[in-house]
Amino acid sequence: MPNAEIPTKPYLLRALYEWCVDNGYTPHLALKADAQAQVPVEYVKDGEITLNIAPSAVHKLQMGNELIEFSARFGGVARQIVAPVASVFALYARETGQGMTFELEAPKPAVQADDEGEPAVPVLTSPAVLVPSKDASPSLPGPAPGPTKPTGGKPQLRRIK
Repeated sequence: MPNAEIPTKPYLLRALYEWCVDNGYTPHLALKADAQAQVPVEYVKDGEITLNIAPSAVHKLQMGNELIEFSARFGGVARQIVAPVASVFALYARETGQGMTFELEAPKPAVQADDEGEPAVPVLTSPAVLVPSKDASPSLPGPAPGPTKPTGGKPQLRRIK
């Protein structure tokens, strides 16, 4: 059996991060805060968290093929963050809302054979590009120093496939 192909998602995340930084934007990572993600639970809302991953906001950022790891300060306290790439559903520039959304990956089921005994092939979904609408607010809130209400709100984005 040949080696499993590495998904494109971690490569796209790294490229989007680099694009944000090169253009002077603040990259934000939106992810599903499940049991696999090590994030500050006091900043999780509706099972999701948005993290500012700008070079000035994080230390020792590692964007691997399976995990995204870094340390950051929350309320003045340094915290180690570990987020599975599979939990990430968006990476975008805070200032413009430009970026990309991703389908959340379901937990990997055991590979089952199809009717002819061949292993089933997973169906890949393509990422969507984020394009801010004209009514969108120009900024999204990132993790605040303390639990506070967001002031900017989320921009209204439409998916382009």
